[in-house]
Amino acid sequence: MFSIPGKQAVSLTPKAAAQIAKLMEKDGHQGLRIGVKKGGCAGMEYTMDYADTVDPNDEIVEQDGARVMIAPMAQMFLFGTEIDYEVSLLEAGFKFNNPNVTEACGCGESIKFAGM
Repeated sequence: MFSIPGKQAVSLTPKAAAQIAKLMEKDGHQGLRIGVKKGGCAGMEYTMDYADTVDPNDEIVEQDGARVMIAPMAQMFLFGTEIDYEVSLLEAGFKFNNPNVTEACGCGESIKFAGM
């Protein structure tokens, strides 16, 4: 929907692609569906769920054995986002480097987009 020819809607770092591929293989899922929903102190939150089917309206990004489906309502908010997977001493998880975010809360759980 919100694509530029020859450019994927989102990109995955090698660490993120490896983690997503590992999760897909472990439980036999078709991939991860990412989206956004209203919530949090800044107004919006990212969502990630296992996907067992592909919705025909999803934007699909495949990279190095990983598949990410972007929910239709989230496509305009996530275009240009880089998804990374970070591991530290205390936690591990996916990180969204999103150029469309204008504000984020202090806890890092919610974001705000221009015009919202």
